[in-house]
Amino acid sequence: MSQTQKGQTSAPASASDRRRSYVFVLLDNFTLMCFSSAIDALRLANRMSGQTLYEWRVIGEGGAVKRCSSGVAIQLDGDLGEIGRDETIILVGGVDVARATTPRVKTWLRREARKGGVIGGLCTAAWALASSGLLDGRKATIHWENQDGFAEDFPDITLTKAIFTVDSKRITTAGGTASIDLMLHLIARDFGEDLAALVADQLIYSSIRTDQDTQRLSIPTRIGVRHPRLAQVIREMEQAIEDPVSPATLAEQVGMSTRQLERLFRRYLDRSPKRYYMELRLARARNLLMQTDMSIINVALACGFSSPSHFSKCYRAHYGTTPYRERGTHA
Repeated sequence: MSQTQKGQTSAPASASDRRRSYVFVLLDNFTLMCFSSAIDALRLANRMSGQTLYEWRVIGEGGAVKRCSSGVAIQLDGDLGEIGRDETIILVGGVDVARATTPRVKTWLRREARKGGVIGGLCTAAWALASSGLLDGRKATIHWENQDGFAEDFPDITLTKAIFTVDSKRITTAGGTASIDLMLHLIARDFGEDLAALVADQLIYSSIRTDQDTQRLSIPTRIGVRHPRLAQVIREMEQAIEDPVSPATLAEQVGMSTRQLERLFRRYLDRSPKRYYMELRLARARNLLMQTDMSIINVALACGFSSPSHFSKCYRAHYGTTPYRERGTHA
């Protein structure tokens, strides 16, 4: 791209012929950051190019107003209606996406999908796409907090830990600032990396991530300890929730004795390996209770507990309530 005014680039001569149109669909309790980050990246692409490369409108069920999870109300441009074949649909999810994905939303999504256009989902909207059958046989991602429930609900979808995933005409993101990375990727694809870099600079976004980057911080960063063997053991624990591995086996895998492993956890995490492992399993169980309709016994089995009674006892000791009451309170 050639430079025009300071800080701007000119889009290719044919840019007006390749103008991109987006339709943002807001679900109840959508996440404001996901929506605003995506739409502002498009606004800045127009500003920095000096042309209207992108246009958009915002719709939702009811056609009037949608409130995000923080309570801010957004005025909609219209109700769920006919979408042009060349328009890209971006669904924006947030809190309690299962409830927000109404039968009407599903019917509308399926109808629009039959036209063959591009449909994406920001944050938890991947769940809405999946429950409507739009991600069957595809790769997808969703916010890490929702991954446990998503994997249980949709076992035939290839779930990734990437910050965003593009699989042919289906796009999903993990939420938060991942919307920026996705939009920078699309801007670079549509009009070149120079323009995407200028948009990133305007957003004070110094590191553009790709679909190869994962959502969560590395284990050493998360736990605040840079010890390779400790990180390896925790990684093994996280990958073996349903079939827990004994401390002796974990110690052997990293080339140390059980006593050395015990001392390592006590020194850096102030708890035993067994206690830490239990907390990981209970956290996974709590996610499944909140995000799925799995029975209590199936949640227990999925998290490595041999019986509902043992699961309930451990859950109550850690969270101060039973799994039954937890689910009832959430509902």
